[in-house]
Amino acid sequence: MTFDWAYAAAILPALLEGLVITVQATALGMVVALTLGLAMAVVRQGGPRWLGWSVGQFIEFVRSTPLLIQLYFLFYVLPEIGVALSPLATGILALGVHYAAYCAEVYRAGINGVSRGQWEAAASLGFSPWQTWRRVVLPQALPPVIPALGNYLVAMFKDTPLLSAITVMEVLQVAKITGAESFRYLEPLTLVGVMFLALSLAAAQLIRGLERRFGRLGRAA
Repeated sequence: MTFDWAYAAAILPALLEGLVITVQATALGMVVALTLGLAMAVVRQGGPRWLGWSVGQFIEFVRSTPLLIQLYFLFYVLPEIGVALSPLATGILALGVHYAAYCAEVYRAGINGVSRGQWEAAASLGFSPWQTWRRVVLPQALPPVIPALGNYLVAMFKDTPLLSAITVMEVLQVAKITGAESFRYLEPLTLVGVMFLALSLAAAQLIRGLERRFGRLGRAA
């Protein structure tokens, strides 16, 4: 079988529409993961002991169960308790919560890397807990963990094909349907592979740029 460039050009618009869904799910899912993960890390490190323990157990539960099962649970169980979300919204929520558990552990490692003297200095200056986190701890804890968080961005992007299990028409699902209609899989799957590779490399470059920028800010602080 040879690669048909004309056929590839004909199916490219449909694949790009699917790619938009893939990128949207990744971007919004990562926003949820970064925000929720940071909140869980801060609560686990600085909140009441009972609440920190509860958050820790939730993190372990999420990390110990497959993303696909979590997708099915949110998609089929939430409507039974009156929470009806679209397939895409459900996928974004599942990706965000799943990767928030991993991001929380990355944040926790960064927070633990801040020396105890920094906390004591903030207390001696009369900083409130909020000021200590915002002005002392997080500016030092976040820059070193940017590469690890970036790895999860790429991993989430590559996990988006799982959303097809709950009827989200992401790019790989579009490629499979296109191939089934024409009995030609070489072109759609090749194009999807190139898209995933290009965006993964672009994301890696973005993360390296953020690492350099925030690394300089962290050293300046």
